[in-house]
Amino acid sequence: MDSLGGAEFAPDMTYLNTSSCGLLPRRSVEAVQALALDNATGRGGEGAGGFETVDAARDSFARLAGVPAERVAVGGSVAVHVGLIASSLRPGDEVLFPEGEFSSVITPFAVRGDLVLRYAPLEKLAGEVRPGTALVAFSSAQSADGRVADLPAIRAAAAAHGARTLLDATQSAGWLPLDAGAYDYTVTGGFKFLLCPRGTSFLTVTEEAQGSLLPRHAGWVAAEDVWGSTYGPVERLATTARRFDEPPAFLSYYGAEQSLALLEEIGIDAIHAHDTALAARFRAGLAGLGHEPVPGESAIVSVPGLTDRHPDLRRARVAVSVRAGYVRAAFHLYNTTADVDRALDVLAG
Repeated sequence: MDSLGGAEFAPDMTYLNTSSCGLLPRRSVEAVQALALDNATGRGGEGAGGFETVDAARDSFARLAGVPAERVAVGGSVAVHVGLIASSLRPGDEVLFPEGEFSSVITPFAVRGDLVLRYAPLEKLAGEVRPGTALVAFSSAQSADGRVADLPAIRAAAAAHGARTLLDATQSAGWLPLDAGAYDYTVTGGFKFLLCPRGTSFLTVTEEAQGSLLPRHAGWVAAEDVWGSTYGPVERLATTARRFDEPPAFLSYYGAEQSLALLEEIGIDAIHAHDTALAARFRAGLAGLGHEPVPGESAIVSVPGLTDRHPDLRRARVAVSVRAGYVRAAFHLYNTTADVDRALDVLAG
């Protein structure tokens, strides 16, 4: 299998670490460099960037996520988005998480100190939703080992008990089709499988959930009339999810506009087929070497018992990561079968 990205990517190693950080396409690098040069020479304008580019990235993410752009807010990190949601809960509300969930999904709720936090194994999460559960917060694909949650079962259980849902799609958006409208909230860091620079993150909120979410960090960029709201309290916030926007990092969003456009051009279905086929080849190869990777059909492959081989992979210029006792490899559109076989050759010794 050849790369789907063509000349957009030029890795100089076997890069299997998208779960940590995705590679930037050439077009994204060029966009960031052009804006940086404009800012260095004074040609960048008053805001050192344009909101039209941020809105183009918002629109592109909305199409990838299957929701109207009016339901998408932009920001810089998943933790800030989750903190906004955590602040909307009432004292004593119960939040249900998978065991071992990524800390940015849990900690904003934990630091409040007046919520009930409960944990369950990922495979039992749907069955643990109960009357009184206010929110189920979970990742579609687990950061530590790549396991994909039973999304329909969790949604159905939450609906049956009147619980809202918060989905973190950071480890799946870009390779796994996303139906953001099926959840009350989704949060997605852009710098992994969406191939955006760090400093890009997307929040989606249903129209119903928007009514109970207070824009606690609202500034002038959250105003309906942005340039008419630069002094004094904002008189009218945006009527869409834009009222939850953080001030955007323009350099990051100039890159994001290009990266998300590339994903749209290739198509998530094609990327999903590509990524999961490479991951399946890697799992089969690991099994042939006597190892037992975490089962599943995820584009992320984690295997226990190999952390001592991480230095060997690094010396061979095979980029993977170590998380929670696993060696973790992640396959994306710029990877090929040669990348899979190279990693297996190193592990074969």
